[in-house]
Amino acid sequence: MKKLVSLIALTAMLGACVKTDNSTNTSGGYGSDGFGEEVLVADTGTYLNDAYLLAAAPKYYVGNAYKVENVQYIPTEDLTYNQTGIAGIVPAELNGTKTSNGEIFDMNQMVATSKTLPLPTIARVTNLENGQSVVVRINNRGPFVNTRILDMSPAAAQKIGMTGQTKVQVQVLPEQSMAVKNATIGAATPAVAPSQYQETTVTTTTTTTTETVPATTSGGEYSVQLAAFYAEDSANNLAARMRSYGDAVVVKEGDLYKVRIIDLSAQQARQVYDALRDNEGMAPGLLKNGRWVNANSI
Repeated sequence: MKKLVSLIALTAMLGACVKTDNSTNTSGGYGSDGFGEEVLVADTGTYLNDAYLLAAAPKYYVGNAYKVENVQYIPTEDLTYNQTGIAGIVPAELNGTKTSNGEIFDMNQMVATSKTLPLPTIARVTNLENGQSVVVRINNRGPFVNTRILDMSPAAAQKIGMTGQTKVQVQVLPEQSMAVKNATIGAATPAVAPSQYQETTVTTTTTTTTETVPATTSGGEYSVQLAAFYAEDSANNLAARMRSYGDAVVVKEGDLYKVRIIDLSAQQARQVYDALRDNEGMAPGLLKNGRWVNANSI
């Protein structure tokens, strides 16, 4: 077993948090200014079986928009997520606490936190200082500080040579993420989260392959959100690639750049939603007059 030395105690619990999503679990000890960072002593050791990464979770959790210390976070499914930023280390004191999707945090597993990605999500984290990578299961919300994009378990951090805050690349692994999602919700084929998503125009050919048909904008009240990025270039690139589905634009809200197909009627929105899911493997979100709605409502 690894010897872990915690140099910074856990800060205040998230009591001051003002949220629009009351279901967000903050009992994992994430303070309003972020949890205290773990510092590790280099050591060798064994790691638990990676089968844990793809095990079904108690629930699949995306959640609604929420605020912490007047900073708004908007969870969304984003299979194209690929960001660089600063990572920290979850304190050992949180070992055994419940995560936002009902799992138990195990500091010896390859797990991590995210402010916006679905729980669980599978991602590769690469230490940009030494090139070492680890595949982690993101199963909790946090860290609630703007300077870090995720925090990792002590075991995962140690595996890539992290001893403190480190610049990393975080890349969602779409196939593995869909696999753990489907295992959790009991689906045999890729599906979208039950509360947030929508689709595009399709025609079926004689070879049973679906092709997108450009959607005609109509000044409608619906829009379909494809993804949200912290990097504007990533958002612009995706929008340019998705314009065959309709009027794809980039909307900046807070720190996020959101790619949306706008001005759709209810019928067009449903078609776009379905086509993005079937043809692109995406899990889009549906909005009506700027508010999230269930795709099954149209």
